[in-house]
Amino acid sequence: MLLPTPSKFLFFTTLVLGALIALSSNSWLGAWMGLEINLLSFIPLMTNSKNTFSTEASLKYFLVQALASAILLFSVILLYLNMPLPISFNLHSMLISSTLLLKMGAAPFHFWFPGTMEGLNWVNCLLLMTWQKITPLMLLSYTLPLNIFLTLVIISSIIIGSLGGLNQSSLRKLMAYSSINHIGWMLAALSSSNSIWLFYFMTYSFLSISVISIFMMSSTYHTNQLNLTLTNNNLLKFCLFFLLLSLGGLPPFLGFLPKWLVIQTMVESNQLFLLTTMVITTLLTLFFYLRLSFTSFLFLPYNTKWNNKSYSNNHLTLMLLVLFCLSTLGLPVSSLIMTCF
Repeated sequence: MLLPTPSKFLFFTTLVLGALIALSSNSWLGAWMGLEINLLSFIPLMTNSKNTFSTEASLKYFLVQALASAILLFSVILLYLNMPLPISFNLHSMLISSTLLLKMGAAPFHFWFPGTMEGLNWVNCLLLMTWQKITPLMLLSYTLPLNIFLTLVIISSIIIGSLGGLNQSSLRKLMAYSSINHIGWMLAALSSSNSIWLFYFMTYSFLSISVISIFMMSSTYHTNQLNLTLTNNNLLKFCLFFLLLSLGGLPPFLGFLPKWLVIQTMVESNQLFLLTTMVITTLLTLFFYLRLSFTSFLFLPYNTKWNNKSYSNNHLTLMLLVLFCLSTLGLPVSSLIMTCF
């Protein structure tokens, strides 16, 4: 559980407050202070004295985030001092944008993200994939126009996010590379419209919560466990892989709707080369989701004696059906609503 003790509740509260302080600040120093409060609150939530992997992940996360915060503070001080720089482009904006990209784990600043995800439990993985990206993305919307630098970041994020997940057997690393790929789409949406990237982020967060909740309930951390842990409940397996396909952006599902909006805005702004690269690499991301689904649906292993865990909970079944319906019927219903209005 995330909140078993008062200390965890305190740190979770300051985690939320730090992000809100950074978002509501009207100066870069205030935003830096909110990011620091958010960082120092997330470290105790990550650590676990009984798990050495979580301690290693928290130390790695702290070192990377401290480096990014130091560079951000240095860039803000240079910005306030108005120091002339012998470079033609705006170095201040590029430094600030690079530190924010490093904080959220976008490629090519992604080197810490999969390794950190591997050492965390599913709740902390979910926080790292969703809540910890809100503040850097919102601050990036203030500083980052669509230029060559942003285009290179988008291309590298979608390529590394799609190729990195092809040979992964760990579900946490697979979700990490999927998150890197989605960051590329969010940055492309960010350059077009704030409302589109907010809708994309909300849809991505909903699908990530749905998928990770099933992983957490079934205590699944590797791909070979999917063939064993979910054999007693076909409904759970069915919902999981439909949610995975929705997260990959398969057209009949809800996950395709924000990508559809991004594609439409990029076609209108004549960014055809970038859009073509994004669509082709996203097909690779969809491939390793399909590979997981085909393996588990086509091959049914024998039920082992140690795997008699039952998921026959009425409340759980109802929640899964609601998530499944929202994911499956979200795109047709949204299309009908948009057509009517």
